[in-house]
Amino acid sequence: MSTVTISPLDIIQQIQISCQIPEVIEAIASRKIITDAASQAGIEVELAELQMAGDNLRLNKKLVTADETWAWFEKHHLSLDQFEELVHTQLLSQKLANFLFAKQVETYFFEHQLDYIVAATYEVVVDDRDLAQELFYAVTEGESTFAEIAREYIQNPEFRRLGGYLGLRRRMDLRPEIAAAVFAAHPPQILKPIVTPRGVHLIWVEEIIHPKLDEPLRQKIISDLFTVWLKQQIEQTNIVPQFAQPHRSSKELLQQV
Repeated sequence: MSTVTISPLDIIQQIQISCQIPEVIEAIASRKIITDAASQAGIEVELAELQMAGDNLRLNKKLVTADETWAWFEKHHLSLDQFEELVHTQLLSQKLANFLFAKQVETYFFEHQLDYIVAATYEVVVDDRDLAQELFYAVTEGESTFAEIAREYIQNPEFRRLGGYLGLRRRMDLRPEIAAAVFAAHPPQILKPIVTPRGVHLIWVEEIIHPKLDEPLRQKIISDLFTVWLKQQIEQTNIVPQFAQPHRSSKELLQQV
């Protein structure tokens, strides 16, 4: 078995040539911004909180035994201290998000309720508008069911087994012309055929679910607001990456081509 030695410089070069530097720099900047903002707000992580968060992370990663945990550390080249730093950063981020936005959740929710309404829909897409109209009338007149149409006209086997089920979709998840029709429906209902660049859509609206501000949605709103805030902080920050070895700029290289 041959051996390949990989140095820190090799890793940096690979990140560079695979064009991952912007993502890495943004992640580093995010961590620094979160740490600084938490410090200014007086937010701290208690030892008991750190232990609980570490246990939860191991549970999420299905690391039940000590051997499984150490194997995961080795795979990701993490020391115990680095693992604790990872957990600390995640926990600090959660506490900062709650500190900044927990009191804004109710107001935001009531102002954006339409964004959180979801629809349970099924879809069949065909190429011919006349065929779509024929299938639409067959369902509305009780000559066929949407499930029968899905079994006959959906080509993808997995999607066909689901009967064309698209899952729970919000307005933003759908094309505007489809969203307008879906959320104006009175389910259960088949919509008149809708033409898009993909083809002619036959859509069965099974249910429209209006949101309740429960704990999962509360945390999602806090997370969404925090993501927007962090993006704004990054955009307003002058980020200066420093590399160990100076390199010629892309502009200089392109001028020589």
